Amino acid sequence: MFPILAQNVLNALQLGSVYALIALGYTMVYGILSMINFAHGDIFMVGSYLSLAGALLLLGLPLGLPSFLVFTGALAFSMILTALLGMTIERLAYRPLRRAPRVSAVITALGVGLFLENFTLGLLGPEPRHFPSLITMAPWEVAGLTVTPLQVLIILLAAA
Repeated sequence: MFPILAQNVLNALQLGSVYALIALGYTMVYGILSMINFAHGDIFMVGSYLSLAGALLLLGLPLGLPSFLVFTGALAFSMILTALLGMTIERLAYRPLRRAPRVSAVITALGVGLFLENFTLGLLGPEPRHFPSLITMAPWEVAGLTVTPLQVLIILLAAA
């Protein structure tokens, strides 16, 4: 009974860490812009697709890069382009509404989110995409618990 409980606590800690990272992003946006950005999750989605594109691009090059460098390159590619997307959205959609009523900014954030969702859907289609395995997923057995390197990475990033 205890190993099942401990495994579930570990899995909950990993999922909670993902939520904490997303909440940290919301908090940072709210602290800087003083508005709730309803397009936040959609920007995450675009960042995920950009990371996939970066990984596939690096894997397609005849360089024979190790998976860790492909992961790091895809992450850097995604971070830079997602930051540029966020800056563009702020300049075009949010900055003109700084002195407008707050409801205007909320409606605009919802509109930006809908635009990002539908633009991505129209561009890439509804088919699911599969990210290549760049981080080894071979589970470790630690004190009767099954732990993957990805779980450890997510928990450490959230703690940092």
